[in-house]
Amino acid sequence: MNVGSPLLRLPLYMAVSLISSTALFAQVPTVPSPDITTPKQFFGFQMGEDYCLANYQQLKDYWEKLQTESDRMKLVTIGKTEEGRPQLAAIVTSPANLRQLDRYKKIAHDLAHARGINKEDAKKLAAEGKAVIWIDGGLHASEVLCAQALIETVYRYLSATDEETLRVLNDVVILFVHANPDGQDLVADWYMREKQPTKRSLGNLPRLYQKYIGHDNNRDFYANTQAETKNLNRFMYREWFPQIMYNHHQTGPAGTVLFCPPFRDPFNYFCDPLVLNGIDSVGAAMMQRFLVEDKPGATSRSGAPYSTWFNGGLRTTSGFHNIIGILTETIGGPTPTQIPLVTAKQLPKGDYLAPIPPQTWHFRQSVEYSVTANKAILDYASRHREQLLYNVWFMGHNAIAKGERDSWTITPQRVEAAQKDKPAAGGGRREGGIGAGRGTGGVEFDRLFRKPENRDARGYILPADQPDFPTATKFVNTLLGTGVEVHRATADFTVENKKYPKGSYVVKCAQAYRAHVLDMFEPQDHPNDFAYPGGPPIKPYDSAGYTPAYQMAIKFDRVLVGFDGPFEAIPDLAVMPMPASVTNATAAVGFFLSPQLNDSFRAVNRLHKAGVEVRRLQQPTEAEGLKHPAGTFFIPNEPNALPILEKIAKELGTPFQGTKTAPDPDAVVLKPVRIGLWDRYGGSMPSGWTRWIFEQFEFPYTVIYAPELDQGKLRDKFDVILLVDGAYSGRGGMAAPGEPAEEPPPAANPNPEPPGNAADQYRGQKGAITGAKTVPQLKKFLDDGGTLLTIGTSTRLSRDLGVPVANHLAELDEDAREKPITSDKYYIPSSVLRVKVDTANPLTWGMTDHVDVMFSASPTFRLTSGADAKGLRRVAWFDTKTPLRSGWAWGQAYLEGGTAIVDAKVGKGRLVLFGPQVLFRGQSHGTFKLVFNGIVQHGVAEKTGN
Repeated sequence: MNVGSPLLRLPLYMAVSLISSTALFAQVPTVPSPDITTPKQFFGFQMGEDYCLANYQQLKDYWEKLQTESDRMKLVTIGKTEEGRPQLAAIVTSPANLRQLDRYKKIAHDLAHARGINKEDAKKLAAEGKAVIWIDGGLHASEVLCAQALIETVYRYLSATDEETLRVLNDVVILFVHANPDGQDLVADWYMREKQPTKRSLGNLPRLYQKYIGHDNNRDFYANTQAETKNLNRFMYREWFPQIMYNHHQTGPAGTVLFCPPFRDPFNYFCDPLVLNGIDSVGAAMMQRFLVEDKPGATSRSGAPYSTWFNGGLRTTSGFHNIIGILTETIGGPTPTQIPLVTAKQLPKGDYLAPIPPQTWHFRQSVEYSVTANKAILDYASRHREQLLYNVWFMGHNAIAKGERDSWTITPQRVEAAQKDKPAAGGGRREGGIGAGRGTGGVEFDRLFRKPENRDARGYILPADQPDFPTATKFVNTLLGTGVEVHRATADFTVENKKYPKGSYVVKCAQAYRAHVLDMFEPQDHPNDFAYPGGPPIKPYDSAGYTPAYQMAIKFDRVLVGFDGPFEAIPDLAVMPMPASVTNATAAVGFFLSPQLNDSFRAVNRLHKAGVEVRRLQQPTEAEGLKHPAGTFFIPNEPNALPILEKIAKELGTPFQGTKTAPDPDAVVLKPVRIGLWDRYGGSMPSGWTRWIFEQFEFPYTVIYAPELDQGKLRDKFDVILLVDGAYSGRGGMAAPGEPAEEPPPAANPNPEPPGNAADQYRGQKGAITGAKTVPQLKKFLDDGGTLLTIGTSTRLSRDLGVPVANHLAELDEDAREKPITSDKYYIPSSVLRVKVDTANPLTWGMTDHVDVMFSASPTFRLTSGADAKGLRRVAWFDTKTPLRSGWAWGQAYLEGGTAIVDAKVGKGRLVLFGPQVLFRGQSHGTFKLVFNGIVQHGVAEKTGN
């Protein structure tokens, strides 16, 4: 037994009994191979030893050493991280399997894609193939157990010689994948910097443990934006196609040791039911092994909020690819902790079979639980190898079949509508028609759930002539990056009497990953989920609605019939971007650039960097019979300008149109803008996402912290300051105008001060924006002509600046006082809503009159008395009682008439209140222009005095 095993704390007779009961799994204990270096020998401590952590460089060195010692391991680099480290995966299996690795990879590929394989062939391949199982660690680097357990598990499967291990190695190809190398180095080094072990702490990390997005690295997997995400997606969905993937996390619910599947409802209705059944089966095998090894404290289902609804996580995206995605959340860290007494957790129930008493908990115990969980999954995969392989083919085969015929998805809203619907008059069988049923029940079912217009799409077409085709290409690359099949038209074609140009993208649903395709294009219909009728809503684990095609404002057509055309499959990623050109350059006095393309702003930034003059139309202009809307960019044909424009057009896909007629004087010269982006010690994820966006679009920026803001003289340094969501909490935790405020606002800075021995580079980062010190300096910045952009909770600043806005989401109580609407009447977690847009406002130039926004309990404003006199303008507002596009919006009618975005004059400057998350996780390309315009337009405002 290992030191720290729960067995050592049991009476002798119980321990003997338990050892006997574990024979099913352990069989005859064997001594590990002496030829394999142990973690203790290499690191100087065993994995899970109190007060000790290995960093990624050490892991890398150890795995490289193990590869030279073992014939069971192949070490591969799956890509580079955002900070440039090699991201490693250890492929572990029997020596015989390693010699045929390419064959087993091809079998996994063919079964996962299912195309062209019949049932008999699938069974033959399943009999020949090996189960492919993914086990990762380290994604959330502050959850330090996961990477340490990964090290321990790899060692055990390389060194053990017992019957179970050898059987697993014969039947399974194990992919041990490190998910966040940069983070492990940061966190482990931070913890181990203290020489005295008992003083070591994981607290007060100085920055995000992923370069840009920190904890949100587990929200990025359908968007596929970060280097690590791209590596992991490519390895899983385009190279290896595992049947089970296991994503380790921390920490377990209070009073327990860990959470393991099954998950709670709701599950996403696009996923194949075999995925959910597989999750339940694997979860049952894990629970059984915990019980047999006397490892109590594992809870499931209602024991934690985890579900399979959201598509963006590493393990949840897998479910939309016919992969059994497993998550555990386990307690423990290198500093010993306590399992607290939670009295309600002492009574066994179906979701918590074996309670654990309160006790001191050591890190090694958590490592042992993690190894047990890994062994349970690998043992299950070995025993059910052929079934797992066959089931993947079966799910892919069914997905293709559904995509080739009329099919319907039954959603909560359709069920609710059917429950309210009165039965049709008469009875009998419906004659003909799509989905004709038998008998009265069949007729009613067809009428309620199989209306022809409600069929699932057979495919989606993204026209090449849409206004922002480069962004459409980015969307297509998110699909391709997650293994989706996408085609490109090699010539013009027609589908259902509509003509499409050459170069258009085609995504057919007759493919194995159909569930993922539908979830990327279609709205999520989250059920109304309440604790009980009339009770509080049950908060979704993450976003209730997120449809990327909506967030990115992609123009696409849903095709409900079978179709084909001159299409070629895109083998890797789409060329990004499709090269554009400069037209009508001969004798041109200048060139127009459309504001409809997000990358036009990137082009402007490049032109400024190159010293080329850029102007912007403040009014619509007609030149040579062509109309150019307000906001269009104009580049005079100066010496050397044309070669720069040609290079930009080719590299960014932004077309420039030459003109022999110069625009009128309303084309104002833009000046480069100095941007200050707020961040805090420890790192803000919204700020990190914004850094990433700015770098993608080549906006130069400076990160600023509260102490620098407090020093004042901000107008000397910056033209625009951006306060992202979470930058400002306001006074006393009160609700912001327009915000329902049932929950207390998040702390503006959870890590308020670096520890005493923190590096000097972090000294100027401590502190938070306050009403007493910071707000007066921001007010002075505005008075002096600066532009202040605020998002989400940071719009609370409006109250302290005296801006005449109030909470739209309020109602009068019995004493005629305004109070926020309660959650039993109004509740909107992260979802996609549609707003009306004032296209005459410079903030919206290049946008359409309605736009989809990511709304997350977002502030919604009401302009109060004096708003017009003080220069307030509505930029976007809710013009309908049903603005929900994707997700869950209980009581959405309350939003009608409410203002989502406000443009206000303060002093000589501009204050913009963005209630919705207009830069949401780098995904909401459809609203990026709101911020981009707010930045670029400052270069006009200073010159014109607007």
